[in-house]
Amino acid sequence: LNKGADGARADDTTRLKVTVASWLMQLTPSPSPVIQGQNKMGRGFNNDSTGRLICPVDYDWNDLHIRDYHPDYRVTAYSWPAFLYKDEQYDPQNPTNGLFKGHLLLKTFKYIFTSPTSAEMEDQEEPSPDNISTQGHPKQRRTAGERRTRCDVAGLLNMKSVQPRAIAYVAVQLRFALSSTGSWRVVDDEFNNQEFYDNIVDFLELPMTPDASKEVDNLLLWWNR
Repeated sequence: LNKGADGARADDTTRLKVTVASWLMQLTPSPSPVIQGQNKMGRGFNNDSTGRLICPVDYDWNDLHIRDYHPDYRVTAYSWPAFLYKDEQYDPQNPTNGLFKGHLLLKTFKYIFTSPTSAEMEDQEEPSPDNISTQGHPKQRRTAGERRTRCDVAGLLNMKSVQPRAIAYVAVQLRFALSSTGSWRVVDDEFNNQEFYDNIVDFLELPMTPDASKEVDNLLLWWNR
């Protein structure tokens, strides 16, 4: 995670700090206290909107213990944060249902790897199966600028499809943007960003069972729709 592309990572981190704040302030009702673009002190567990998103799914955000940093409620890279799930909904009876389909996760992926414009389009329409071409891309018109941006980014990264390590990278960037930590660090209190990245990669690249492998295949098809 820390080798090779430190400059690009730092650039993504800087841009997302402001952009994610802007996205959250567009919510209704607006977050309180206000989430500032440059100052991250009001994020993380200091704010209901960001705290709910990074709260481990093993805990109930409405429980004051997690909000008050109770020592029995550890926040580590070994429990998935709520933002990884579709609608931030976790089903303990089916823990992989909706995993890695979080709206903000997908939006951040598009912001980093496609274009800021495509990230904004994510709020406008969720593609249906009928709106997906045989090549796996939504059948929607794009401006010449959007097409050019998409080609430039894809060409620079040589990305032919969405891969597990790209999803893991985006998850780390988003988690950091939602946190109250002001500057990038691998270990943030008890949360280790490297371990978080590695855990996601292992989950997606090394499924433990044939059923788990099928679920991952379906998930990656969803990402490449």
